[in-house]
Amino acid sequence: MTLREFLSDRLKRIALQVICAGLATLFLFATGTQSGVLVILLIVFLLVFLMVNMFDFFQQRARFLELKSILDGLDRKYLFTECVPQPKGLFERRLFDLTRLAGRDMTGAVSDAQASQREYREYVERWVHEIKAPLTAARLICRELDGGTRRKLTAELSQIEAHVERALFYARAENPEQDCVLRQVKLEKIAAQAIENHRSLLIQNGIQVETKGLDCTVYTDEKWAVFILGQLLQNAARYRGPEPVITLSAKPLGKQVQLTVSDNGIGIPAHELPRVFDRGFTGSNGRSRGGSTGMGLYLCRKLSGFLELGLEIVSEEGKRTTVTLTFPAKQNLTKL
Repeated sequence: MTLREFLSDRLKRIALQVICAGLATLFLFATGTQSGVLVILLIVFLLVFLMVNMFDFFQQRARFLELKSILDGLDRKYLFTECVPQPKGLFERRLFDLTRLAGRDMTGAVSDAQASQREYREYVERWVHEIKAPLTAARLICRELDGGTRRKLTAELSQIEAHVERALFYARAENPEQDCVLRQVKLEKIAAQAIENHRSLLIQNGIQVETKGLDCTVYTDEKWAVFILGQLLQNAARYRGPEPVITLSAKPLGKQVQLTVSDNGIGIPAHELPRVFDRGFTGSNGRSRGGSTGMGLYLCRKLSGFLELGLEIVSEEGKRTTVTLTFPAKQNLTKL
């Protein structure tokens, strides 16, 4: 609170006080009071006026700074009204009572929303686990079909499983700490699992996968890292070129390890690169080829942030796309 703000807030009161002082002066002058006495009275009034208002200003300013320091020290700002000292004055007490009532109502509404969100997430997780049973049964039935039909149906089932898995990780991404175990794992194991999970998709699209220097140890959550890498493989397969090749290579950088996923696909237009991690963004390639949800890279970014992975993407339209994942060393992990 500044003096200018205080005076602006008290402008009407100050104007009324000046008018009253002026009327009193005119009355005393009309009743024959000497000019010298009037001057002394006006000086006394001015001094009292300044002292009262300056005292009021410093008192309110000190109170405001006290409340602000309490608010700044709280991690949960909505508990402010529960932590303030005893309110001063009737108006402040009534105001804080109303604020507490509003805060408690807001807290209740937030708690209800969080409970509903938690129930929805639990339902999605149960649904994902339940849907896996008929998907597995469908895969077993596919073995009894002829070659061409079996390959087509298996490919479609792989797409369904990819969407189901994405839904599961999207539900868990709201509270990742509940399903995350950071530990030492071989990078080649993560890559092998991601490739195996999407083997049907890669074979169907005639994609050759090359690996280089993956004999590195990183510290991360294996399941989540496999999911992130799987999303990158799916994108490379969806936006493949005429002779598709995906290259996975790793490079140690002191306390970090960089995993690079490169493809020779159709690339991404330069003006769309800043938006590829936005939720629901499909881009011109996604619209032209169809089947894109705009959620894959969004989830990659979200989960990478929690796992403290660096995630960068560069692309040249019509030629290539390269995504770099930077895994931290154990010493840099704050969630271990």
